[in-house]
Amino acid sequence: MRLIKPLSAKQLLSFSESIAKINIWEGAVRSGKTYVSLVRFLEEISLSPKDQDFAILAKTFDTFRRNVLTLLEEIIGIDAKYYVGKREMNIWGKTVWVIGCDDKSAEKKLKGPTFGGAYVDEMTEIPEGAFKMLVSRCMMGESKIFGTTNPDSSFHWLKKDFLTNNSDVKSWQFRLDDNPALTQVEKDYIKRQYKGLWYQRYIEGLWVQAEGAVYDSFTIQDHVIDYPQSTAEYYVVGVDYGTCNPCSFILIGVNRSKYPNLWVEDEYYYDSKTHQRQKTDAEYAADLQKFIANKPIRGIYIDPSAASFKVELRGLGVQNLFDASNEVIHGIRFTSSLIDNGTLKICRKARHLIEEMQSYVWNEKTLPTGEDVPKKANDHALDAMRYALYTHFFNKSTNKIDWDKARREAFGEGQQLPRFFSDPINM
Repeated sequence: MRLIKPLSAKQLLSFSESIAKINIWEGAVRSGKTYVSLVRFLEEISLSPKDQDFAILAKTFDTFRRNVLTLLEEIIGIDAKYYVGKREMNIWGKTVWVIGCDDKSAEKKLKGPTFGGAYVDEMTEIPEGAFKMLVSRCMMGESKIFGTTNPDSSFHWLKKDFLTNNSDVKSWQFRLDDNPALTQVEKDYIKRQYKGLWYQRYIEGLWVQAEGAVYDSFTIQDHVIDYPQSTAEYYVVGVDYGTCNPCSFILIGVNRSKYPNLWVEDEYYYDSKTHQRQKTDAEYAADLQKFIANKPIRGIYIDPSAASFKVELRGLGVQNLFDASNEVIHGIRFTSSLIDNGTLKICRKARHLIEEMQSYVWNEKTLPTGEDVPKKANDHALDAMRYALYTHFFNKSTNKIDWDKARREAFGEGQQLPRFFSDPINM
């Protein structure tokens, strides 16, 4: 085997460290993932016993030929023998099955055989059932799985089940700048082709949802801050209540005389399915009291359907409770305007909210009808934020932030306050 390209320090590190049961090279386009992962897969084949079979999975046979076969032929030349009719390869006397996985039926193709190892091209494009069946086919002895992927939604099964808190998985994150085979001119050209979420996904290698994104102008670089940039004059809180579904509280700081004027300072997020225990109204009420303790809270805007939770809070003496306005599309448009013009920032500790911002998409089933409807998934922290922002600040007559209303609710009538930074905050 001959190396046709030099390996970068990160490629060399991933090559030497890829000894886990599942090894995943993830990240940006053209970052050198496929090359080093195939070199490592070939090494595994070369060191295996003669009687072991291997597998290569790709979404289609066309993607296999384009992404995998061409590069294998460049690396090992005539030793990469592909028999189209059989859908298999012969590499150094070892049989390598080539399996197309473009639909759920691919799972059936993997039942039965046991593999000495496998390679998966673009893992996020493979059906979940097929990949998990492959895992079961590669459990014996020293069998390992190698593969690559560009990032997808942070809620993708590969991210949740294999790339997060899985001791059997080793992964390496690659960015465009990690590819030593590209010149700076080539890298700059590729970078110019993407913006916003697409840039985060394909250049920075982040797990974000790009197709049909609701908040398509949101980026980590432009809209996430480490800490509040000023002291809050007061806070508002949004509450999306859930028992079976996650429950989320969002704390928003307000300072009219500083920039940014609004920021999400903290979040509370409890998912009963993850914790395998539902909380009672009393427990959530105690959590909310702790969440807002010692802060000047001027409005708590609660999911209108959470009647029992509001009763519990009033029984504890919690003040300034309001039913949230649940005009979804108007609320989204208003929130988007605050993001676009720089008025609203999100502190990095609001982790679930940031994930949802990156993965909140329009429902593709309603797009052909021209109806704007977001997909009802991964939106609990987002709903809580929208409740607070839209209900507390929006002026329906002017389509702007209603600072007079906010001042009255926050400080009462007749208070003189500093002039707010008006240009970026209004729509």
